[in-house]
Amino acid sequence: MEWVMLLGIGLLAAAIGALVGLGGGIIIVPALLFLGGTVLLNPVSPQVAVGTSSVILIVTGLSSTLAYMKQKKVDYKLGFILFIGSAPGSILGAWANKGLSIDQFSLYFGLFMVFMSFVLMLKNRAKPVFGSRGITRTFTDNEGAHTYSIEPITGTIASFIVGFFGGLFGIGGGSLMVPAMIMLFAVPPHVAVATSMLLIFLSACVSSVTHVALGNVDWIYAAALVPGAWFGAKLGAWLNAQIASKTVVLLLRLVLILVGVRLIWQGIH
Repeated sequence: MEWVMLLGIGLLAAAIGALVGLGGGIIIVPALLFLGGTVLLNPVSPQVAVGTSSVILIVTGLSSTLAYMKQKKVDYKLGFILFIGSAPGSILGAWANKGLSIDQFSLYFGLFMVFMSFVLMLKNRAKPVFGSRGITRTFTDNEGAHTYSIEPITGTIASFIVGFFGGLFGIGGGSLMVPAMIMLFAVPPHVAVATSMLLIFLSACVSSVTHVALGNVDWIYAAALVPGAWFGAKLGAWLNAQIASKTVVLLLRLVLILVGVRLIWQGIH
């Protein structure tokens, strides 16, 4: 029974994660923490939930990146510039995670997610901070041609912060990286999501090494989550290609608010 349930969680988390660029950890971590206190699953610590999620993010990130590569939506140059900062950040975040209790973790994680939802609400009202500086890029999709610029130094600093939160919370950093790409550099939402999944894959490879070394991975749960995550990521990437950019951003905000409020409630009770 628990294998079927974990398979379903992996499928749902990866589908939503790949659709909006979050990676799926934003659902896997709360699900493991919540179900771990019931008859359905054995209890897991925040550290094990995050470590197991980091391993699953490698699968989700690779599967969805391959799908987005076929759709020609991945900006490789932007992805690798951001990875320079996110790699050390994710190692530091994975190390910092070991000091958090389950209530602290739930509260901080929930507040972080709700905050990011409000940041996205301001997206359309704010002009890109670095939209015309740095390396100019052009992307064309079914919504037309988009021009945006990559500012390497700012991108590296932003991705270090993103990597830290990704390693700390086991979410891959997509909840912060997608809005950062959209708001800082005017990257089209579809490209931001696809490039975020490449970044999540690379960062998860790094942070997972730290979590494995710290003994933070439940390999039985990971094995049950992997098949669902692989096919769910393919499904999410396909759905992303079917819907408009505004819908992607709206879905991202809704997921962040719903899971964030649930975690805050869990953290204060």
